[in-house]
Amino acid sequence: MATSPDPAPITPPRAWPQRHPWLSAAAVLTVAIIVLLLLWDWNWFKGPIERQVTARTGREFHIDGNLDVDLGRTLTITADRLRFANAPWAREPEMARVERLQFDLRFWPLLRRDVQIPRITLEKPVIHFQRDAKGAANWRFERSGEGKLPEFRNVGINTGTLTFFEPAKRTDVKINANSGTKRATDAEAAIAVDGGGKWNGNAFSMRGSAESPLELRDAERPYRIDIKANAGPTKAHARGHLLDPLRFRDFDLKLALSGSNMADLYPLIGVATPDTPPYALDGRLTRDIQDTKRSTWSYDGFSGNVGDSDLRGDASVAVGGARPFFKANLVSRRLDFDDLGGFVGKAPQAGGREATNPELAAKAATEAASSRLLPSEPYKLDKLRAMDADVRLKAQRVTTITLPIDDMDARMRIDDGVLRLDPLNFGVADGDIRSTIRMDARERTIRTQAKITARGMTLGKLMPKAELGKTAVGKVRADIAITTQGNSIAAMAANADGDAETGMGSGQVSKLLMEFASMDLAGILKIKLTRDRQIPIRCAYGDFAVKDGVMTPRALVFDTSELRLNGKGLIDLDDERLDLTFKAKNKKFSPLSLRSPFYVRGTFKQPNVRPDYVRMGLRAAAAAVLANVAAPIAGLAATTDLGQGKDARYCTQQGS
Repeated sequence: MATSPDPAPITPPRAWPQRHPWLSAAAVLTVAIIVLLLLWDWNWFKGPIERQVTARTGREFHIDGNLDVDLGRTLTITADRLRFANAPWAREPEMARVERLQFDLRFWPLLRRDVQIPRITLEKPVIHFQRDAKGAANWRFERSGEGKLPEFRNVGINTGTLTFFEPAKRTDVKINANSGTKRATDAEAAIAVDGGGKWNGNAFSMRGSAESPLELRDAERPYRIDIKANAGPTKAHARGHLLDPLRFRDFDLKLALSGSNMADLYPLIGVATPDTPPYALDGRLTRDIQDTKRSTWSYDGFSGNVGDSDLRGDASVAVGGARPFFKANLVSRRLDFDDLGGFVGKAPQAGGREATNPELAAKAATEAASSRLLPSEPYKLDKLRAMDADVRLKAQRVTTITLPIDDMDARMRIDDGVLRLDPLNFGVADGDIRSTIRMDARERTIRTQAKITARGMTLGKLMPKAELGKTAVGKVRADIAITTQGNSIAAMAANADGDAETGMGSGQVSKLLMEFASMDLAGILKIKLTRDRQIPIRCAYGDFAVKDGVMTPRALVFDTSELRLNGKGLIDLDDERLDLTFKAKNKKFSPLSLRSPFYVRGTFKQPNVRPDYVRMGLRAAAAAVLANVAAPIAGLAATTDLGQGKDARYCTQQGS
């Protein structure tokens, strides 16, 4: 019997996930995402973020509140109650804290490592900046991350506080910042700032506002700022545009500066200047950032006044190197010479319409009451070493009481405590004075070398008030080479060594003045009965050896066609004392000459010129005795000058 084949096994139907693996995977992923979203908590990232910030800065960082992220093309990140620890030596335990931080972060640029933060808002932020006695700053961290810092544009602040404390400089400032009412044209409301305290011991205050632009990187509408600040007598007013307010870069501002003394700027901004009268300047302030450490602040196209002088030009300060480097190109159409007195430690003139301040006015009064002429105020060595500099000053016209200065051209360079003035040129009395000066301030005592040449100066203009200047005609020259040491002009003069030579070639002088110089009574009487006339000057010459502040003449002569004056003695630069004796030698016969020497004595501030009255009296008495005892004609023997004076040999060496 035939058997039937076994029936085929029945295959059970496959499960749905097996039949639809891709759909199953999608369903599982969807469920997983739903579960993940239901359970997701952005606070999971708080720990890693805190550890990352701490690792990069060496400071503790904590997010004590919630962390949340709203996803989209622009991410919105919100964090509550943030704390960032301060340096261990700082006054406050926390450098920064904020109740809430919220900022937008553009997602697609982030993939290209371009961090764009179009908006950031801060609730009750508090930031404490501080420097210690050694200059260490609490915003300098033990470790720092790498990479380009993000650019912040639109900033909103609610009840913000910023402090800066530097006890070594007696600085303690607190600034409040708060956003006002938002307008339709603003991405964020304008930020108002105000505050004050002490800056370098001076009362400090500031007030102003910054208005936000509408869009990130909107170069057409950057922040508009208008801020006024006062530090003691120094005032600043900044107005203009600022692209990056949090790091103060990419800005174009007009900055007006004014104050009673430019020297007050040194503790404020680190630019060392001498004492000046009151000043007021206005110019354009910009900043060029070379790298993370080096940048250059420029003050271009400024103009204004310093004391009674107008001033305009360009200036810049480069920071981030071994020392700040100050560079300026300055021009003055009318320079009041005593406004430069601070460069030699002297106060400008006070009284009348002279511009000054109370401190310099008191100093001028002290100088006027002093018997000394040369300034004794020491140079401040810390200022000479604090910065490098290259400053050019040209004055088209110079006004001064004592010297007939026409114009000025000076360039001052400072390099690592060594100051050079080259050139230091003045147009004086139709001629010029050219100088080069080197001052080495690297040690405790300044060592100075000076070379000065003068050519073509008109004698009459050099001494317009003196009788000699009123009547004499001639050109004066001088050569001076000095080495010295000392920290003030007076100390440098007291220690001077070198040579000084001055001379004048041919010229003319009043015959009456020369007759008085030789006390030639006959000549004086003759001129009084007729008229005065000019006689030729062959030359005038002075050659001095300078040693330890004492000038001793090797030769000192004033030679005319009818008279020669020979001088001797000394000039003491330390005591500021004159002790010179001049003797006249007539070259022509005179029957009535007292032939008395005359003396130049006294101090630099109060010189005194007088004849030797004793010799004059003795000679006159001798003439009277001879006239009474012998005969009237015999009296002339005591007053007769045979005119045996000779021409001075130095005159052949003098040019015009």
